[in-house]
Amino acid sequence: MPPRLYAKRTRNLYDPASSEIFRLSRSKIDLFHECERCFYLDVRLGIARPSFPAFTLNNAVDELMKREFDLHRAKGEAHPLMKKYKIDAVPLNDPRMEEWRDALRKGIQYPHKATGLVFRGGVDDIWVNPKGELIVVDYKATSKKDEVTIEGYWQKGYKRQVEIYQWLLRGIGEKVSSTAYFVYVNGNSDAKAFDGKLEFDIKIIPHEGDISWIEPTVIKLAECLRGDEVPTPAEGCEYCRYREAAGKELQALIKTKKVSFAKSSGDGTLGI
Repeated sequence: MPPRLYAKRTRNLYDPASSEIFRLSRSKIDLFHECERCFYLDVRLGIARPSFPAFTLNNAVDELMKREFDLHRAKGEAHPLMKKYKIDAVPLNDPRMEEWRDALRKGIQYPHKATGLVFRGGVDDIWVNPKGELIVVDYKATSKKDEVTIEGYWQKGYKRQVEIYQWLLRGIGEKVSSTAYFVYVNGNSDAKAFDGKLEFDIKIIPHEGDISWIEPTVIKLAECLRGDEVPTPAEGCEYCRYREAAGKELQALIKTKKVSFAKSSGDGTLGI
């Protein structure tokens, strides 16, 4: 199958003149946190960042982990890993779990009164402790020789992810533990041979969530969304830097008239 060509999105765009309820996923909050301009281009104008190929192996690990924990959910008992790490909890057995895990269509949906927006996100798992507090759990998969931690650059986004889930659950009135857990699966590349199988080490890492940054962020997000001014790029946003650099170079070439541009297979525009 040939790769899908980039195209401007025409659906799920925010229209300030519309009275319809607008829903924003957890990833859009994170996008706004990373770069307000990229968020505005995406949600108002339909110009999203280029996509990456799906991490299908990671998705397979996620699915298998969910099935494994579901076996213990049905029995109302802790998974052996939870016992190993002395986590006093069991996987939550609640009919809403199927809906809360559905990141594409449903997820945890929080109607946010201060902004009039609905924020949503699909969790990997939720456990519950004896106090009745819900515990946000996220499955992660990697393969590295170093010790797996959540202290690296990319893991900052992982932490924001579970904190947003905690915020969503509290927003709909649930009691939520401040401690979230990452079930981190690390592929072992030190085996003598592959033999058609990959072995994993599994580690559970706790994280004390801090949701204090989320409320002011979504208030600012709503103001940005309803405004007509395109925000400035984030200082470290490589997407905005690329767009600006490419646009300047192409405009400069047009002005010198030293080059000509072949029409694309799409609408013939230069993308500037």
